[in-house]
Amino acid sequence: QVELVESGGGLVQAGGSLRLSCAASGRSDNTYVMAWFRRAPGKEREFVTLITRTGKGILYADSVKGRFTISRDNARSTVYLQMNNLKPEDTAVYYCAAREAAAARVAPQEYDYWGQGTQVTVSS
Repeated sequence: QVELVESGGGLVQAGGSLRLSCAASGRSDNTYVMAWFRRAPGKEREFVTLITRTGKGILYADSVKGRFTISRDNARSTVYLQMNNLKPEDTAVYYCAAREAAAARVAPQEYDYWGQGTQVTVSS
């Protein structure tokens, strides 16, 4: 079993930055692919970005490409999401997710473990 705990959310003005963290505990060696998803009010959960265990495989949703950066520190069992040039449409609850299989996937149902989510609010 793996437990994921997100932190770093908050309220920021448009154009600002936030850094989210996701700490994994338990059998974190099984977390081959780590990802961030988000759910905006009234919308479905959507893929934001993922990173493979080696860090060599990274994918971004088009909506965040060039503004968000994912990274991971396997020694600390932590994944980070640096969010720059935030826009009001980035407002959402951000979820960290982990997948035990090595293949990178963007569908939420492909992930085995989820954090509780952290709120990000971007004001205009």
